[in-house]
Amino acid sequence: MPVTHKILLLSTKERVELIDITKSVEEFVGKQAIKDGFCLVYAPHATAAIIANENEPGLIGDIIKEIEKEFPRNAKWEHNRIDNNAAAHLASSFIGASRVFPIIGGKLERGTWQNIFLVELDGPRNNRRVIIQVMGE
Repeated sequence: MPVTHKILLLSTKERVELIDITKSVEEFVGKQAIKDGFCLVYAPHATAAIIANENEPGLIGDIIKEIEKEFPRNAKWEHNRIDNNAAAHLASSFIGASRVFPIIGGKLERGTWQNIFLVELDGPRNNRRVIIQVMGE
């Protein structure tokens, strides 16, 4: 079963930010000779996450507000004594660093309103990576 990958390199501008990477993922999948399989989208960072949701400005703002509400930066987290970014680590742990999407008929399958986002939780950062790995037949 063939397996291939691509690494996206991204820079972020905000402490908490959503970056739509759907086009990059779909273009990579479309260039592969895989008709049916899976696409893993993975952020190899302890303070970033991957989600699938609608790219609508109000919803993006709501997601950011909820992350900041559930994981307040200045709470008395134990890890803040070391690095002052416990909220980012916790949010990443609960949201998740990866998503898997099916490939059917050579096309990435996602819901009508599902775009793929890198969620920056400890920005700004100059060197965020997202690994896109495709496998199938």
